[in-house]
Amino acid sequence: MSAASVALEQTEGHHPSITPRLVVPGTAAGPLSLTAECALGGYDPPACPDVIAELRVAGLRGRGGAAFPAHVKWAAVAAATGPKVVVANGEEGEPASAKDRWLLTHRPHLVLDGLLLAARTVGADRAVLYLAHPDTVATTRKALDELRGAAALPAGVTVDVHVVEPSYVAGEETAACRSISGGPALPLAKPPRPHESGVDGAPTLVSNVETLAHAAWIARHGATAYRSVGTPDSPGTTLITLSGACARPGVYEVPFGLPVADLFASVGGGFTSGPAGFVMGGWFGGLLAAERGAVTCCYDAVRAAGSGLGCGAITALGADEDPVAVAAGIAAWYARESAGQCGVCVKGTASIRDALGALRDGRATGSEPANLARWGSALPRRGACAFLDGAATLARTVVTEFPSQVADRMRSVDHHHNPGDPA
Repeated sequence: MSAASVALEQTEGHHPSITPRLVVPGTAAGPLSLTAECALGGYDPPACPDVIAELRVAGLRGRGGAAFPAHVKWAAVAAATGPKVVVANGEEGEPASAKDRWLLTHRPHLVLDGLLLAARTVGADRAVLYLAHPDTVATTRKALDELRGAAALPAGVTVDVHVVEPSYVAGEETAACRSISGGPALPLAKPPRPHESGVDGAPTLVSNVETLAHAAWIARHGATAYRSVGTPDSPGTTLITLSGACARPGVYEVPFGLPVADLFASVGGGFTSGPAGFVMGGWFGGLLAAERGAVTCCYDAVRAAGSGLGCGAITALGADEDPVAVAAGIAAWYARESAGQCGVCVKGTASIRDALGALRDGRATGSEPANLARWGSALPRRGACAFLDGAATLARTVVTEFPSQVADRMRSVDHHHNPGDPA
């Protein structure tokens, strides 16, 4: 299974049960122009008197992976004093995720609408688009040129684009602030958090581009309309990226609360084979067994299943794919992508890589399953950022979700070492 992001030329669409908010008609040929976006209400003044209160009632959570309540971050920066910065995070370093790139290449004005809304709401005088991919940089700069040409950029707010080399850790919020400030795109220990000291030491709101797109929609249509679909704990719609053993891989807008398997059936065209399991959250949510296809895509249900929805990327494993081998490949990626700043992360990701590689290759010594389970519970929250948490979730879920496959590996190792043993 490749670590590459899903190609943007693949399918896009929305679930038939909803009126789309982000993947609206006309976006297939994207990007929508300033005129087309304004016809949809883009850049209109908020219809609500208090944007932060509206976000709170709407229950909007961040779409960057952590699912943190958006209004809390906005309120924290709004309450700060002095110059402030807002950052639209579109770096999108998560494997198998393409939804932020879709937004930036099809609806850049909606992202800019949300970014400028955030700047006005929290009182920021600087707004930054934090990007990593040439196609998103091109469409975003063109949209900014359209705004400038129409004299539609608000006075008192500077807007610029900051380009970074793509990597998983570069998308972490302190890494974004550090890079924009002129340093390396590597995470910093917290506290302080960006809302306390971010870009150039100023209070900074770092928000995923999809979060900003939803915020712009909520400011225009209201919290009640936003909550008209979804679930009580996960209201609204979200963008998901389906890939793997999927007939129509791509980016789709769906309501929260649908079963994982139903997403593939209803918008992804069904499974091409299997499935043998699922890779969740752009790899950050580890693996889930095939029978977990009944789990509903909402934050609480996926967390209760021992995984995470993360950035909303779900990969279906085909019938001929071995979950242990897939996990070993992902673990090798984690070891390569580690920022190398925390000893526990360097050692932890390497140990998980080695254990899963030994299981895959028939070199296991017998301690690997117990070690993977132990690391899965002991390593989360040990690093400066959440990167190690993803590797730990991978280690844990391989053991808990695929015990028979792991046991088969161990039996084959035992038989190799003891060919006369019938076990």
